[in-house]
Amino acid sequence: MPIIVDQLRAIINPVRYDDSRIQSIVNALNDTFEKYSIDSNIRMCHFLAQVLHESGAFRYSSEIWGNTPAQQAYDTRIDLGNTPEHDGDGYKYRGRGWIQLTGKTNYRLFGKEVGLDLLTDPDKVAEEPYDSLAAGWYWNRKDLNSFADQDDILTITKKINGGFNGLDDRKMWHIKARVTLPY
Repeated sequence: MPIIVDQLRAIINPVRYDDSRIQSIVNALNDTFEKYSIDSNIRMCHFLAQVLHESGAFRYSSEIWGNTPAQQAYDTRIDLGNTPEHDGDGYKYRGRGWIQLTGKTNYRLFGKEVGLDLLTDPDKVAEEPYDSLAAGWYWNRKDLNSFADQDDILTITKKINGGFNGLDDRKMWHIKARVTLPY
């Protein structure tokens, strides 16, 4: 069940995009929905709630880098596949996509999924349709459809965010999506 432009416009209102941009977003979403079995209104509403929060309503497909202490720590996060040396891996494999794909391992695994060398060209994840597909890949990898089916926004948020940052915003987007895509 695809989403259509008028539905997405209603959900993201008052945020507005020109016809070409909104159609591109809808196409990317529908490709993602199909590929990762986000195939019911409840799943679509929960997915949209998360990506709308994480991406600022599709404004951002790349982490805003301020070289903060927290961001600097990504450089040596071996649990993400980055090297233990301060060599720029944190910045190179910073969060991209609508659910901020982060770390060399995730870039390698997602690249394998979509048939791209994202270790050489990580910026590709910030482009459509890869920004959407990366979010769907992460969603699928964390089995978030099962939590969406249970209408469990808390667990979904924790699995995406590691905590509950932005929970009220995520809930607001969920309500807006649910008004347009009732379940």
